[in-house]
Amino acid sequence: MTITAQMVKELREATGAGMMDVKKALTEVNGDMDAAVDWLRTKGLAKAAKKADRVAAEGLIGVAVSNGRGVAVEINSETDFVAKNADFQALVRDVANIALTAGDEIEVVKAAHLNGKTVDTVVQEAISRIGENMTFRRMHVLEGETVVSYVHNAASAGMGKIGVLVALKGDKAKAEEIGKQFAMHIAATAPLSLSEATLHPEVLERELAVQTAKALEENAASAKPKPDAVIHNNIIPGRMKRFLAENTLLGQAFVINPDLTVEAAAKEAGVEITGYARVAVGEGIEKKSEDFAAEVAKALQG
Repeated sequence: MTITAQMVKELREATGAGMMDVKKALTEVNGDMDAAVDWLRTKGLAKAAKKADRVAAEGLIGVAVSNGRGVAVEINSETDFVAKNADFQALVRDVANIALTAGDEIEVVKAAHLNGKTVDTVVQEAISRIGENMTFRRMHVLEGETVVSYVHNAASAGMGKIGVLVALKGDKAKAEEIGKQFAMHIAATAPLSLSEATLHPEVLERELAVQTAKALEENAASAKPKPDAVIHNNIIPGRMKRFLAENTLLGQAFVINPDLTVEAAAKEAGVEITGYARVAVGEGIEKKSEDFAAEVAKALQG
């Protein structure tokens, strides 16, 4: 497979590794981006990189909460300029409010009525009116005794580049107060799951494979190799424990008070986190990148 300059650029941005290391990684794994990240990590040349680091799209996340139910909807646009448009923002707000009561599936919400028309029709009309392609791409629903929301990089009330929902059990006033702090924490740290129990088994298997290969390679290169028992019973489990502490919400150090884990902070406040959602604009969308000269040439040809 041909290794392109764009692939090298994306992998460098995602991992922080040097150009020659990135090129070698991509060559070794025949251009597989995820495998290249693992190869670099095994060699100690990069930190873990989430797929979201390598994707982008414009638009907004709209959030709405009522009576223990919260929704986050993503509506994409072609440019960030449109995301600042008052008409587009009104659309995001209206769709989020409709989603709050219409149902749990996006197709049901698209078919729901907004000002006498279906949501899907309203989006299509907005495309014609604003002059840019838009997509009501996805939604997430979260329910609990108390649901708190937060938006990061807010463009307007209830909408921004990252939307977070947190569900909690316990005293409502306390849950709402500390829930906002937990939501801000989630926006900043992007945990992979609530706890080890909810982490996808494939994620654990992949991380274990990386840490095992890394530990064995480091030990083989050491002037004083450690016994295999130490590697498998101490070093690898220790690294996996650290991985879980860094990537599960309840195990993370609370950004407001790093002396406590999020789980301990919740317990101290007399509440329990039962679920969360973090939705960022553009996750999972590969954005085509062209240099400025190519864009000009393309426009002239058109």
